[in-house]
Amino acid sequence: MSRRPDGSAPRISLPPLGPLTPRERREHLLEACHTLGFAHAGICEARVLAPEREAALRCWLTSGQAGEMSYLTERVEEMLDPSSVLEGARFVICVADRYHGSRDRHSAGGSSRGRIARYARGRDYHDVLRRRLKLLAAAVQESVPESPTRAVVDTAPLMEREHAIRAGLGAIGKNTLLIKQGEGSWLLLGEVLTTLELEPDPEPGSSPSGGSLDPCGSCTRCIDACPTDAITPFSVDATRCLSYTTIEHRGTIDRSLHRATGDWLFGCDVCQEVCPHNQPTRRSKRLPVLEAYTPRRDGFDLLDVLNWTETDRREAFITSSMKRAKLEMFRRNAVICAGNALQSEDGPQLLERLRKISADPEESELVRRTACDVLEGLDAPDPV
Repeated sequence: MSRRPDGSAPRISLPPLGPLTPRERREHLLEACHTLGFAHAGICEARVLAPEREAALRCWLTSGQAGEMSYLTERVEEMLDPSSVLEGARFVICVADRYHGSRDRHSAGGSSRGRIARYARGRDYHDVLRRRLKLLAAAVQESVPESPTRAVVDTAPLMEREHAIRAGLGAIGKNTLLIKQGEGSWLLLGEVLTTLELEPDPEPGSSPSGGSLDPCGSCTRCIDACPTDAITPFSVDATRCLSYTTIEHRGTIDRSLHRATGDWLFGCDVCQEVCPHNQPTRRSKRLPVLEAYTPRRDGFDLLDVLNWTETDRREAFITSSMKRAKLEMFRRNAVICAGNALQSEDGPQLLERLRKISADPEESELVRRTACDVLEGLDAPDPV
């Protein structure tokens, strides 16, 4: 079956699954996943989170490391049990797409451009994954009408990585990302939950991460390289992680994190860039990536972003997962990146724009206050 450039595929059909054995059903479903273009697929039981993993999750939440992501605390009970996503769920079909993890051609800190995380450089993965997951779910539902199914990406209260581990898709690294042995962590996850009886993948062994064999051993490269010291073994303090501060955090970013932000305008890939599993190999270079994930851009000109209107933001983020970032948040990030660029190179236009923003009473309070903080850090005169 030929796949379309947007990552979708023609409607698939399955044989009547009802009369088949769980193993035969499994074979047909995994073949359908392959046909739909998923890089990896596996099946696991839809079990509640193991007690030790639940304890770790609750400890992380109560310690405040989730920051402003209050929805995690509010929905923690739902996250523990897959039946909250689909009543009576018995099995989870876990899939993964690969995206491009090629190295950037420029280094952080010395450019008037702001970088965006690699997962956001192509089409919105939510849409690319969801289209095909819904095709799979619909095919199962049509084949066995009495067995409800539900397709989800990362917006439902489901512990995706926990299920992906048990489905054999990889192991959790010290940076908390799913790592596929020999391929790395440039992966996007999705699931189909079903009440249909299936044969699951063999469960992996145990490790400090709570999943399969520890993929990291004594390596601490991600911990050492994290610009904000957000990583401890198998845990990340979201309040210090640039993927949180530049994407999830709605208020001002702590000044102590400004310099560490470098030129990361949206997200951060540092822990993945340094991971030995992500270093290019002959095998990884040959691994297929859907055309939909082909990078359309790796960043934005900071001066342009500082002058954006809401219309500019919408046009720039069409079909992109970056559209979740509000205009003032994105411009806040650009102000910080601009300040870092001015630390290492002359940028009269950038500096002048920051001064105007800091003195403009009509400017967003978030962006104006950030500009004042950045200018103070540059020892530039504060015009306010």
